[in-house]
Amino acid sequence: MQLATYQYDGRRFVGIVSADGQSVMPLDLPQAVAAKGVLAVIELLAKGEALPAAAGQAVSVASVNLEAPLPQPRRNLWCVGRNYHAHAKELQTSVFKDNDKNPESWPIVFTKVPECVVGPTANIILPGAAISEQIDYEAELAVVIGKGGKNITRDNAMDHVFGYTVVNDITARDVQMRHQQWDMGKSFDTFCPMGPWIVTADQLDGTNTRVRCWVNGELRQDGPTENLIFDIPMLIETISRGITLYPGDVIATGTPAGVGLGMTPPRFLAAGDVVRVEIDGIGAIENKFV
Repeated sequence: MQLATYQYDGRRFVGIVSADGQSVMPLDLPQAVAAKGVLAVIELLAKGEALPAAAGQAVSVASVNLEAPLPQPRRNLWCVGRNYHAHAKELQTSVFKDNDKNPESWPIVFTKVPECVVGPTANIILPGAAISEQIDYEAELAVVIGKGGKNITRDNAMDHVFGYTVVNDITARDVQMRHQQWDMGKSFDTFCPMGPWIVTADQLDGTNTRVRCWVNGELRQDGPTENLIFDIPMLIETISRGITLYPGDVIATGTPAGVGLGMTPPRFLAAGDVVRVEIDGIGAIENKFV
């Protein structure tokens, strides 16, 4: 099942996207509930309630304005740094130079504020040279939690996964390194495009898919999730140690090699650039930087 949040005729809807991605069927949700996007459905199912019935006729995806499936996540997004070996190597003299020399000891975990989330085709606002001149992209698979829990074991972790979506963990590199703690450089307004929808875990194996990123049509990143240093069960186990995860929580699983900072010389984003992130089995988001 593919669940989308979208605007149509001036109203927000949550709907089921057809298998071919061409149409979407609205679900019977009051407007006040639909305002939460797909999170409303995740919370209903977590309570043991049935999936809302379809309401009305399907419409073409081309005729709606797709929003982030979670227009404002319930709290900060959990994010993982240094989770592909090649990416750890390309930034070993910059972002990761002060980290543990053994990248397989513990994952680096940080957060992004929920307000930085925007839709799959929204413009990304560059903050201006006085704030940052080193804006970078990070294509990532994001895991959406469906069943909450604390101290979840890796053996049970996948039972807690509702589904998956695509994010671009946009980063102000100079701010990230200046403050050492990464949240500020990761949380600028519009710095987390998400979408185009959430694909449920019964339809996609997030441990066996492919993450790719293009900048202005040039392929920059291409990594299978089998190459994760810390796999999805390990990430859920680690993040839930002493911390309760809730339905609708998001875990961005890390980015493959090929980021702008890792190039020689570095290639940062500028006004007019277009970044496309695509994950097999989910779809693509594409955002212009302005």
